[in-house]
Amino acid sequence: MTRIPAHIPACGTGAFKPAYTNNPAWCTMDKLTHPRYGLGRRIGGADVDKWALYAIAQYCDQPVPDGFGGTEPRMTLNAYITTQRKAYDVLADFCSVMRCMPVWNGRKMTFIQDRPSDKAWTYTNGNVVGGRFKYSFSALKDRHNAIEVRYTDPLNGWQTSTELVEDHASQARYGRNLLKMDAFGCTSRGQAHRTGLWVMMTELLETQTVDFSVGAEGLRHTPGDIIEVCDNDYAGASVGGRITDLDISTRTLTLDREITLPESGATTLNIVGPDGKPFSTEIQSQPAPDRVVTKVLPETVQPYSIWGLKLPSLKRRLFRCVRIKENDDGTYAITALQHVPEKESIVDNGAHFDPLPGTTNSIIPPAVQHLTVSTDNDSTLYQAKAKWDTPRVVKGVRFVVRLTIRNGKDDDPARLVTTATTSETEYAFHELPLGDYTLTVRAINGFGQQGEPSSVTFSIQAPAAPSTIELTPGYFQITVTPYQAIYDASVQYEFWYSATQLTTAADIQSKAQYLGIGSFWIKDGLKPLHDAWFYVRSVNLAGKSVFAEVSGRPSDDAKGYLDFFKGLITEAYLGTELLKKIDLTEDNASKLQQFSKEWKDANDKWNAMWGVKIEQTKDGKYYVAGIGLSMEDTPDGKISQFLVAADRIAYINPANGNQTPGFVMQGDQIIMNEAFLKYLSAPTITSGGNPPAFSLTPDGKLTAKNADISGHINAVSGSFTGEINATSGKFSGVIEAKEFVGDICGSKVMQGVSIRATNDERSTSTRYTDSATYQIGKTITVMANCERNGGSGAITVTININGQVKTAEVIPYTAGLPAMYQTVVFSVYTTSPVVDISVSLRVGGQYTTEASVWPLVMVSRSGSNFTN
Repeated sequence: MTRIPAHIPACGTGAFKPAYTNNPAWCTMDKLTHPRYGLGRRIGGADVDKWALYAIAQYCDQPVPDGFGGTEPRMTLNAYITTQRKAYDVLADFCSVMRCMPVWNGRKMTFIQDRPSDKAWTYTNGNVVGGRFKYSFSALKDRHNAIEVRYTDPLNGWQTSTELVEDHASQARYGRNLLKMDAFGCTSRGQAHRTGLWVMMTELLETQTVDFSVGAEGLRHTPGDIIEVCDNDYAGASVGGRITDLDISTRTLTLDREITLPESGATTLNIVGPDGKPFSTEIQSQPAPDRVVTKVLPETVQPYSIWGLKLPSLKRRLFRCVRIKENDDGTYAITALQHVPEKESIVDNGAHFDPLPGTTNSIIPPAVQHLTVSTDNDSTLYQAKAKWDTPRVVKGVRFVVRLTIRNGKDDDPARLVTTATTSETEYAFHELPLGDYTLTVRAINGFGQQGEPSSVTFSIQAPAAPSTIELTPGYFQITVTPYQAIYDASVQYEFWYSATQLTTAADIQSKAQYLGIGSFWIKDGLKPLHDAWFYVRSVNLAGKSVFAEVSGRPSDDAKGYLDFFKGLITEAYLGTELLKKIDLTEDNASKLQQFSKEWKDANDKWNAMWGVKIEQTKDGKYYVAGIGLSMEDTPDGKISQFLVAADRIAYINPANGNQTPGFVMQGDQIIMNEAFLKYLSAPTITSGGNPPAFSLTPDGKLTAKNADISGHINAVSGSFTGEINATSGKFSGVIEAKEFVGDICGSKVMQGVSIRATNDERSTSTRYTDSATYQIGKTITVMANCERNGGSGAITVTININGQVKTAEVIPYTAGLPAMYQTVVFSVYTTSPVVDISVSLRVGGQYTTEASVWPLVMVSRSGSNFTN
C-alpha cells in the first residue's frame, strides 16, 4: 500500500489516500516521504514537488501499444527491494523507469522528465553574453545502436529474459555498438522494448550540449524547461536577433539584420507575447531585406526585444535546460541538452521521421565526378591536365587538388608533389618527372566543409607490356587485339609481323614487318594453315614496353573460304561478264560471244579482260560455258584472274592415244588419277573401298584396318583387343590381366606373438585384398616359424585361412635342449578377392614355458602348367 491522489483529477487540495499502485511516480513519492523504509525522516512531504510527480504519473498511465495488438500503461513499476542500498542509487533506479532525473530547484526536490513540452524561452546571438554559443557532442563510442534489455518475464516463470533492440541503419554506417542494461521493475516485454529504444534514440538523436551565459533573462526558465536556440553562426543564416523598430498599425517589424526568406513554404517569426512568453506569428511579406510584415502583431511587443526565425528548410533547435549557475559578474551560465520531441512517437508508436537539418552548413559539397587526366610531353619533362565536374552546382565551392608520386616499388611510400586550391574544374601540372601518380580532388564550401575525395591514378613512364593478346582468325587474315592488365587510355600498341619465330628485339626490328600503331590490327594476305607470328609492344608518350609474342593461323574453314571466293568472283569485272545473261529471243537458241575490254576506272587505274563464252537455252533453262582472263585493280592491289564457267572441267593428255583424263572437276568435286602434293590440309580424309580402310574425321578420330607404325606413338589412353608384341616397356600405373604367362608371388611378415606363461593363448591376424577387379585364383601359403625356450608345456599352432583350419602340436619338450625351432606350413587355393588369415599359439602344461611364433604369408599365382 502507498499513497496516491485522493481525487482524480487532483486539482483540489492535493490530498492523498492509501491504495495499491504500480505507478512509478507515486512509488517514488512513497520512498521519499515514508518515515520507516524511505527518506521521510530527512525529507518532509513539503520538500517534494508532488505536482511535478502528478504530471509524471499521468504521463506514465497513458496507454501505448504493447506490441501485440493491445495497449498497456506507458510505464509501470513492479519490483521487490530486498537489500539495503544508498538512497540516491534507489532513487536513480526509480527515476530510470520514468525517464526522468531528480533536481533540487532551490526550494524543493522536483523532477525533469524527458517528454515533449512547450518551449519556455528563445535565445539568439542578440541576448547571450558575447553573442556566442558553445557546443559539445557525445563521443561516437557512446552512441549505442544495439541494446540488450534484461527484464523479469512472467511468461518465463518470472525469470530474466532479454529483449534486443537494434538500429540497422546506424550499424551499417558505424558498426555494431552493443549496450547491456537492466530495466528496473519491468515485467512487460513491450515496456522493456520501449526502454531500450528510448535509450538508443536518446544516444543517437540527442548528441549535442550547449553552454552559454545570459543576463537577467536567464531567470525566465528553470532546469527542465525547453528552450530554443537560434544561432546564426550554427545555422549559416540569419535566424535570430533583436527588433530595432516596429509599426503596430501595419504589423511591420524592423530587424537588426537582413534575412533571406525561402521562395516557398511558410516562415514563422517567434517574438515575446503579451504575457511575456514566446509568441509565434507567420510572416506575410518582406518589404525590405531587414523588414517583415506579420500576420498578427501583439501591441505589447517592445523595441529591442528578441526575435527568432523558423525556416521551412531548417528544424527548430530545442534544448532542455539541465543546469543554471549564477556567475560572480551577475550573469547566469546555462547548460542545456539537445531535445528531439519526435523521439516520443518513435519510441511509443514506432513512427519514422526524416529530420530536417539544423544548419545550412551541413550541406556538404558532393564528390567530384568524371575525373580524368591527360598527359603530354614537355621536352624531357612532362605535363598533365586534370578535368572534372560536379553533379550539381554549389555556390562558393572550391576544389582542393593533391598530387602524389611513387616510383613503382611496393616499399616506396607516396610523396607529395604539389597541392593547390582552385575554383575551376580543371588544373594543369607542369615539369613532372617519370613515376606513378595519384591525383585526389575534393570539393570544399565556404564554411570549410569538405566533400568526399575522388581519386585517379596515372603513370608517366614506359607502359607495361600487354597482359593478353587476343587473335581472331579470318579468311586469309588475323585480327590482333592486345589488352592491358589495367586499362589506360593513353596507351596504344605497336604491331610487327613475321612468318617465322624471332627471339630477340633486334631480330624483330630488323627482320619482322612493321605494321603500325593502333589499338588493334588486321593482318591480311596470310596463308591458311601456316603459322603467323606477331610481336606487340605498348607505347605512350614516355616510351615503349618490351615485346609480347603471340602466334596463330588464319581460318581453316574450307567451306567458308569457298563462300568467301564466291563473293570475290561475283564482284570482279571478269566474273560479272562471264555470268551475265544475254537475252535469247527464242527457246533452244545458242550464241557464241567473245569479249575484250581495256579501260581506266574512277581512280585512274588500268583494267583489262578477255574471254569467250557460249550461251544456250533449252526447255526454258539457261546454260553457259566460258573462259576468261583479266587484270583488275582492287583495294588490295592488282589481281590477275583466270576464270572458267562450266559444268565439267577436265585435263587430258592425248599422248599415245590416251583418252582418260588425269583431272576432272564436276559437281563441286575434283577427281584425279594421281597427285603429288607438297602440303595437304583437309578436315576429313577417307580412303577408297567399301567400307573404307582408312579415315580421319575433324574430331581427330583415326580409323584404320591395318597400321604399320615404325615411329613413336604418344597417346593419353587407349584399348587393344588383339595381341601386342613388344621387346620392352615401362608402366608407371597399374597392370591388370585375367591370364598371363609366367609366375607372380607376394608376401608379408605378420606380427609375431610370444607367450611366457602356462595355459595361455594368443593370436595374430591379417587380411589380404586382391587388387584385381574380378576373381582370380591364387594360392595362399602360411609358414609359421615356432620357437621354444624351456618349459615342459605342450605348444599348439592353429592356422586359419578364410575358414579352412590346420592345427598342429609342435616342439615336444626334450630335456637338455634350451631352445628348439619348428615350422608349420599350410596352403589353400582360393578365388576369393578378400582372404582373412589368423595364426594362434597356445601353451599348456604345469610349468612356465616360453614360446613364440612368427608367421610368413605368401600369395602366388601362375600362368604355367604342372605335369606328373
